[in-house]
Amino acid sequence: MAGIAASDTDVVALLMRQHGDIRNLFDEVERTAGDERRAAFRDLVRLLAVHETAEEEVVRPFTRANVPGGEQVVEDRLNEEREAKELLSRLDGMDTDDPKFLPELLALRLDVMAHARAEERYEFNHIRRHADQGRLASMASALKAAEAMAPTRPHPGTESAAKNLAVGPLAALVDRTRDAVRKAMGKDG
Repeated sequence: MAGIAASDTDVVALLMRQHGDIRNLFDEVERTAGDERRAAFRDLVRLLAVHETAEEEVVRPFTRANVPGGEQVVEDRLNEEREAKELLSRLDGMDTDDPKFLPELLALRLDVMAHARAEERYEFNHIRRHADQGRLASMASALKAAEAMAPTRPHPGTESAAKNLAVGPLAALVDRTRDAVRKAMGKDG
């Protein structure tokens, strides 16, 4: 196990670390400009897309099955994710130097941070209560596997494990090809 962070073997710790990474990327996008902002925003889009897809495939089914009132908790989180994906999709089509970009980014940040707080309060605490260390570790592994195969762009309307599994592989292939082309053309840092 040498070289593996504790958070890599605990799904809640892994998700909490990613929430911190997301906050840091929002900070970076807000404080930079030009190519640096574009690169930071690409990183933010990618992290949000893979993070949410993985949660939809791994965390939401666990919550639905094991958390009291889990069905409503999941529906609330999926609605928040759909709204955030729609806003992220609009932002993804904007020039990061557009004067309208930062106000839209702030709106997204507020939505994403409220969503993260709701997850931490209504899901993560319950996951800790209802899963032993082995289950937390297997969920962390499943989360990392889902992230490795997830689309790297927002796809509003795919906020369920079934839809992600049906549409996700093709969307991921298209997104990852687009990312490689952007990188090869020097448009992505």
